[in-house]
Amino acid sequence: MTDKQEGSWKARFFTIWSGQQLSFIGSRAGSFALVWWLTRETGSAQVLATATLGIIFPMVVLGPIAGTYVDRWNRRLTILISDASIACVSLLLAYLFWSGQMAIWHVYLIIVARSIGGVFHGPAIAASTTMLVPERHLTRVAGLNQSMTGAIQVLGPVIGATLISIMPLHGVMLLDVGTAAFAILPLLFLQIPQPKPETLKEGERLLQSLRIALRFVWAKRGIFYIAALAGFMNFVINPVFVLLPLLVTEHFQGGPLELGWLQSASGAGLIAGGLLLSLWGGFKKKVVTMYVGGGLQGLALVLLGAIPSNLFPIAVVAMGANGLLNAWYNGATAPILQTVVPRDMQGRVFTLLASICQGVYPISLAILGPVVQCIGLRSWYVGGGLLVFVVCIAALFVPSIAHLEERTALAQSETPS
Repeated sequence: MTDKQEGSWKARFFTIWSGQQLSFIGSRAGSFALVWWLTRETGSAQVLATATLGIIFPMVVLGPIAGTYVDRWNRRLTILISDASIACVSLLLAYLFWSGQMAIWHVYLIIVARSIGGVFHGPAIAASTTMLVPERHLTRVAGLNQSMTGAIQVLGPVIGATLISIMPLHGVMLLDVGTAAFAILPLLFLQIPQPKPETLKEGERLLQSLRIALRFVWAKRGIFYIAALAGFMNFVINPVFVLLPLLVTEHFQGGPLELGWLQSASGAGLIAGGLLLSLWGGFKKKVVTMYVGGGLQGLALVLLGAIPSNLFPIAVVAMGANGLLNAWYNGATAPILQTVVPRDMQGRVFTLLASICQGVYPISLAILGPVVQCIGLRSWYVGGGLLVFVVCIAALFVPSIAHLEERTALAQSETPS
């Protein structure tokens, strides 16, 4: 990146970024309204679980394939078309609500369609960030993204609930379509630099591209270990949020208000952790920021599971700490991968890693019920949190992880220009 490009990156990046964030807020509000409709119409946990799988399944199955095409296609157009496609699906949803034809099976199809759009959209955004933001600012931008994730987690349901109370559901979906325009318009006028496709040869077939991504991840053993450990953490931590309503009702003897406090505390923690990381920039070695954050997050889960039932305010603090430290972990992971993975391979590698990390989620949900029945609800929090802490601290002593950044920098400096 030249000095001139580095001086002007903020205006271009944050114009695109701001439009995307406004669109995410609209989508989160629309998703809340859709989940509320499902809950009101069915009252079925199975329906909600099936809808969740409809989000995850395309990411796991199509992720590596989508990543290959993200590396082949123009990334700006990929983001633009993905945003427009998701908006069209929301428009169809608005029509079905307006016409009174909405059915449960429509929801499943629409959720899958939106998730497919997201499979292309996510890696294209991540890979484009590397092209727009100077490397030394990637951690700060990742921290800002974590803060916005927390803000959307807090504000989205509030906005969705407010909109449901003042307008029909098709109106909420139309607002979702409207916010998508903020994401689409900047992309009509601003360019995103394309990497030189050094590793993507003319005529290279899909399976060849996937094999190249797999070989790269296996050769860069540190990346493989990071992905495997992230999968383990998803296996342990994601069910924590599924179990949260039961923890509130069975242990703390609370209701919707207490559940709302815990969920809001997690979102507020994400905001605070992301802002702190954005201002601070993390430790000199990003991998230290990542695994210190992940390890301390494990201890926050131990605290959440061990708190006596009469100390609910401490549970709120523990959930806030969980969100803050999760922002450190995720906020450091993204720039590590953006730095280590060659720019022309990021679409393939990012989606492959996402598939590895998300693939464990359905497995953890499948075994969650029987395991909790055997060991107890709070034992998942305490035992799982301790495992996360031990694994994260141990990761800092694995040479291929601990020295991944230095080895990559050395290899890049030795590569002839």
